[in-house]
Amino acid sequence: MEDLTQRQIDILKVIIHEYTETGMAVGSEILEKKYKLGVSPATIRNEMVELAKKGYLKKNHFSSGRVPSAKGFRFYIKHLMKQKEMSTTDEVSYKNSVWDERKEAHRLLSQATKVLSQKTGLLSLVTTNLGDVYYSGMANLLNEPEFLDLNLSRSLFGRLDEVTFWEKILNDMFSLEDEIYYMLGEEDFHDSAFDCCASVFGEFEGPKIKGIIGVIGPKRMSYDDVIPQVRYFSGLLSEMVKEQAL
Repeated sequence: MEDLTQRQIDILKVIIHEYTETGMAVGSEILEKKYKLGVSPATIRNEMVELAKKGYLKKNHFSSGRVPSAKGFRFYIKHLMKQKEMSTTDEVSYKNSVWDERKEAHRLLSQATKVLSQKTGLLSLVTTNLGDVYYSGMANLLNEPEFLDLNLSRSLFGRLDEVTFWEKILNDMFSLEDEIYYMLGEEDFHDSAFDCCASVFGEFEGPKIKGIIGVIGPKRMSYDDVIPQVRYFSGLLSEMVKEQAL
């Protein structure tokens, strides 16, 4: 699969699992003790070096361990992750939560951001081709260790009001064929301050309005849980704006 051996794939998978769970850089010792990989710590170390050389892991500045890179997360999302299925109850809950606001775009999208932030525990954002940006759930991010960094929080909260930045993301997404759009760390946010951040967006479009809805949070967010919610909700908004001719 791509340029990785099966052993390297197995190690990358457990590193991402461990990092998602703890937020800490991962060393070979913890992998050997916690996960049954069937190889020695020395072999794990050597494979981690190879994964780093190939760009799937990177060195943590404050630890001897490694953390997954954007490339590592993209590989995981594309090839290894098993998405959780949303229950019918969850789908009905999403629909009911915005149904009463469906006739007015401003009220619908404002409510949608609130609901998505509540459901995911992350910051949610909607931007449209009309130049509107809605967001909700900033307080949620302060529950994540990454956002206790004042420089990161200040940079992110400032970026939320940069309409032109989100307009570019909107245009980039509609030029792609993928229904889900990821922004992972420094290379996608074009700012080193955002290296531990990520976002997941889905698109919606009606006769007059088109936009994206998604979440922003730590790069170690639970993509298997977040992606199905973003996909369903963006699809639901598409249905509503089309039915209401918005």
